[in-house]
Amino acid sequence: MNLYIDFDGVIYNTIDVSYKMAEKGQIAKDYERYYQFFKNLDWCEVLEKSSEINEAFSCINKIINSGKFNVYILSHVVSMKEAEFKINLIRKYLTDVTIIPVPKRISKTKMVKVKDAILIDDYPENLKEWSNAGGIAIRFDLDMDGKGFPVIDRLDEVIEMF
Repeated sequence: MNLYIDFDGVIYNTIDVSYKMAEKGQIAKDYERYYQFFKNLDWCEVLEKSSEINEAFSCINKIINSGKFNVYILSHVVSMKEAEFKINLIRKYLTDVTIIPVPKRISKTKMVKVKDAILIDDYPENLKEWSNAGGIAIRFDLDMDGKGFPVIDRLDEVIEMF
């Protein structure tokens, strides 16, 4: 079974860090200004200020070792620089996982075969699209608010779900 894991807000808390940077820069909350802000963001700085969430890399290794899933990292990116920094960070901990950077303006459902595959993501809109395309959506949320989806706050919890 294919298992796709989001990066931002699931493996690393880059969402919190980058949004604080946007607020500090007083970026207006319209899509195009946010998009441009993230496109020009210093991802080296973001990743240095961010941290791993709930032993994510250890959990991913447990998932791989369970033999139940083909594991992939599926992450939206707004620039190749962002993809490069994320890939380099992930490779420090996971050497044998396929990493799929997805251009932000393209749905994750357009990048991979979704039918009967699992997506673990923190963003409900991504999960809705995934579910509507025939996939299995699981929300990652530290407050355990599933927003209508099965929810986990540690990645290795997926092992017991299937």
